[in-house]
Amino acid sequence: MNSHPVDLVADHSAALSHLDALESESVHIFREVAGEFERPVILFSGGKDSIVMLHLALKAFAPAPVPFALLHVDTGHNFPEVLDYRDRVVAERGLRLHVASVQEYIDDGRLRERPDGTRNPLQTVPLLDAIESHRFDAVFGGGRRDEEKARAKERVFSLRDEFSQWDPRRQRPELWQLYNGRHAPGEHVRVFPLSNWTELDVWQYIAREKIELPAIYYAHERPVFRRSGMWLTAGDWGGPREDEPVEVRLIRYRTVGDMSCTGAVDSDATSIEAVIAEIAASRLTERGATRADDKLSEAAMEDRKREGYF
Repeated sequence: MNSHPVDLVADHSAALSHLDALESESVHIFREVAGEFERPVILFSGGKDSIVMLHLALKAFAPAPVPFALLHVDTGHNFPEVLDYRDRVVAERGLRLHVASVQEYIDDGRLRERPDGTRNPLQTVPLLDAIESHRFDAVFGGGRRDEEKARAKERVFSLRDEFSQWDPRRQRPELWQLYNGRHAPGEHVRVFPLSNWTELDVWQYIAREKIELPAIYYAHERPVFRRSGMWLTAGDWGGPREDEPVEVRLIRYRTVGDMSCTGAVDSDATSIEAVIAEIAASRLTERGATRADDKLSEAAMEDRKREGYF
């Protein structure tokens, strides 16, 4: 007897149940924060993880509006497609968006441009200043369990001290989905509603929910150059050098951030189904394969997290 049709139905049901469980947990986290904190904010860059976070927040409070503002730390070297998407979604949904500009900090001397041109490490000061000035007491981030190891070992509620620094020794137990949001004046909590998700989960959820993404996530032709084993986008940020020829390639981005350190991957995945198949076959994490700033040292991300970055 041919059992393939039954197997396919069973596999489909299991996949839906898995995504339903992840969605339910994330919605619970958003509602928990709304009940415990006074001034939460969602970090929103227009990248896929922050897009999924916003989608979950919309679901958590529908038909009421999302009771949180959005915050984007803009390096000044962002992909134009992503910024256009960010602004359109904010306008369509009637959301409040705060932008912390790295460029403004460079222009007035509070930050200094790095020799390598990358601005990702410069995001910490504008982020912390925005948290302090707006008195945000809970900040949602999109960290997942399959990311860089310093991100992956975060708890769902992660306490930051009065200097916005992270001490992994102060992590609190989170048994039975009970979260401890207590914090002293001046402290705040970073919240990670996608803590139990993987990159593949995110893409399967995007497919199921028919969530629109910036076109940069799908294969397209783009002028790029090779550096440190990655295809980088040519731009005003300082690349390429004379010995780095620019060529047009069919590529896509697995993650988006500062153009100076976010690499593309060769891909012909123009549909969401093709992207999912590509990710399922990949042995490299998205940041490990495409983010140069994570490769500065063995503990680069953990050092930045201790300073207050995500």
